[in-house]
Amino acid sequence: MLPNDAKALGRRVALHRSKRGLSQKELGAQINRSESWVSQVERGARRIDRMSVLETLADALAVPVADLAVESNVATAATERPRAATSLSLALSSSDALQAVLSDVASVDVDRLGSQAAQAWEFAHGSRYEDLSHLLTTLLPELEYAVRKTTGVDRRRVCVAKAKAYHAAAGVLSKMGETAAAWVAVDRAITAAEDADDPLLMAEGAFRLAIVFQNARRFDLAKQTAESAANALGRLIDAGEPEAVALRGALYLQLAVASARTNDGEQAYAYLGRAREAAAQLGADRNDYNTEFGPTNVMLYEVNVAIELGDAGHALRVAAKADTTQLSPERQARLLIDVARAHAQRRQPQLMVSILRQAEQIAPEQIHTHPIVRELIEDALRSDQGDVPDLQQLANDVGLIN
Repeated sequence: MLPNDAKALGRRVALHRSKRGLSQKELGAQINRSESWVSQVERGARRIDRMSVLETLADALAVPVADLAVESNVATAATERPRAATSLSLALSSSDALQAVLSDVASVDVDRLGSQAAQAWEFAHGSRYEDLSHLLTTLLPELEYAVRKTTGVDRRRVCVAKAKAYHAAAGVLSKMGETAAAWVAVDRAITAAEDADDPLLMAEGAFRLAIVFQNARRFDLAKQTAESAANALGRLIDAGEPEAVALRGALYLQLAVASARTNDGEQAYAYLGRAREAAAQLGADRNDYNTEFGPTNVMLYEVNVAIELGDAGHALRVAAKADTTQLSPERQARLLIDVARAHAQRRQPQLMVSILRQAEQIAPEQIHTHPIVRELIEDALRSDQGDVPDLQQLANDVGLIN
């Protein structure tokens, strides 16, 4: 479903609900949503972006879908993609494998390739997308060459570096909304991890694949992927490997988000509970396989889950307790994006803008390219509070066009 004017849709929902003599609580009960969720829809603070949800709502109100899905002129995003997204996508689409097979044998510096793969994740965690794209444009072809020209221990080390580099590409492409390219990167990373005979690196691939499925709104596939990988890690956890505990915890967090996005709050908080137990078992924030899993990250995901379920108050209370100073700029900024979402749900656009500006100071490229940020700003511009100071300037800075 294409985005509609949230205010117009909300007014129609409220009108038809009143005609049927339903309270917001009663309508919410009919569609398995909270009273707060219905209130946010009617106020235009929550966008309905899935046809299945719109159809369920229309059925409960006993009206055709067309009576709710009104047409209107809205602000639209600029069509120009971020340069980093274009560069990374082009790096994935080049014929590196064929070139590697047909090239003459040359020396391979395995140590340098491993070091640069680690640097790729430094750029990803720092939300330095341009730097990452420049690095991977040359690193990925070198890795494709090296994995075909080495043997034994050296080849395994190159496969590990290759998996890490493609994982970094997938992580950033997912954040920029480049789902198809991220899917390709994850697939290559998982293949490289399997070639390296590294089950934990394969589990990281499952974690990143679940994120790709979330962004593609294939929550069934996200759940299946994360659940299967989490169960498979049991043997390694029983063997006492803390990295396996961290990866399972990270997979539980993906399951929590997928459950929240399908409005299964009970299941979402159950998965958060499992992740919290895993974090307690580790006892500290870690960064095993670049998941940044630990007690603090569980709190950040609790904020996200609360937002997805429409409970902005709970989200803000948890966010206020989270100390993210030891986490990466990417994670710090991601929390602030969710805090901005909470203020948007509460119809507090000035606070939303202020929080996004704080996030911009930490990770400007992430804020300028993240689809959720652009959606928040677009919704604010369409609302009756679109004249909030600094909103127009922020919209210009992230590349939106009225």
